[in-house]
Amino acid sequence: MNDSTLFEAYKLGNNSLQNKVIMAPMTRSRADQNHVPTQIMADYYEQRAGAGLIITEGTAPSPNGAGYPRIPGIYSTKQVEAWKPVTKAVHDKGGKIFIQLMHTGRVSHPLNLPHGAEVLAPSAIAPATTEMYTDQEGSKKIPAPKEMTLEDIEKTVQEYVDAAKNAIEAGFDGVELHGANGYLIEQFINPESNRRTDEYGGAIEGRVKFAIEVATKTAETIGSDRVGIRLSPGGAFNDINPFDGQEETFFYLADKLADLKLAYVHLVDHSSMGTPEVPRTLKEGIRDAFGGTIIISGGYDRDKAESDLNDGLGHLVAFGRPFIANPDLVKRMKEKADLNEPNFDTFYTPGEKGYTDYPTMENE
Repeated sequence: MNDSTLFEAYKLGNNSLQNKVIMAPMTRSRADQNHVPTQIMADYYEQRAGAGLIITEGTAPSPNGAGYPRIPGIYSTKQVEAWKPVTKAVHDKGGKIFIQLMHTGRVSHPLNLPHGAEVLAPSAIAPATTEMYTDQEGSKKIPAPKEMTLEDIEKTVQEYVDAAKNAIEAGFDGVELHGANGYLIEQFINPESNRRTDEYGGAIEGRVKFAIEVATKTAETIGSDRVGIRLSPGGAFNDINPFDGQEETFFYLADKLADLKLAYVHLVDHSSMGTPEVPRTLKEGIRDAFGGTIIISGGYDRDKAESDLNDGLGHLVAFGRPFIANPDLVKRMKEKADLNEPNFDTFYTPGEKGYTDYPTMENE
């Protein structure tokens, strides 16, 4: 085995990555109550700029998509301006950074949304077992969403496009469309959450139509080499589960995404967190149908990453929780040093504790 595969440079579209280590998108809830990024977010991402590519936490492309408390947005001028110090800090350290556009869809609560926003989804079906934390009243049962009209769908697609334009203005190197973890794009893909009988539901072609439209129009606007998409075949989160015909669905979707020549497809497997493992044949089928760069993600350490890179399952490997507690994760893995353990109690709390105060090797 080539022991240095993970630390080799990689060309991703027009972006030259210093290694194949990707910082996975992780919600940290450090924006303010109005979904505006804060200064400590610039510090946090700057500390982790040794990654080949940083993918930010899920960021709302519109007020309707801001379903969690204190997640950032990229739909207002104030938010765009607040993101600029983040991208500058990462670039000044030699890093690259994509923003993940995450519309929460039905995974939301009105108390978390800006005034006038509403909870929207393909169908008026609430997640069966999910509660949502709110800063105002604690955990609340998620209500049934409003079923999107065709006008709502058209408007939402445009919101993704406008958010992508805002991201480029804010200095990002590209965007990742969040089509995983039970959020809006996946809510359209999965037949359990999409019971529509119009052109956006029913057969595979209808259920993937929203994903393809968002990807197509975003790529047309900012360039396909600056657009990736994250998928979680097999579901796992937010009452999205495996379904009959999922292989056919995801192979079809990957084939259509290949036509767009996107920068990458990011496949996430949450089996390390107790959910069913995504069959390797499903991952390989998506890889082969897409034909471009694949980011693999889910419970990786250095050895497993090297193994899956060398046998061709993917081209880049995303690491999540190890990056929370190890701002210098790339250096630690390269030197086979011990890793800090994250403090789960501070994953989503405001402030610097458990966010920007983890030590590097030099400061331990």
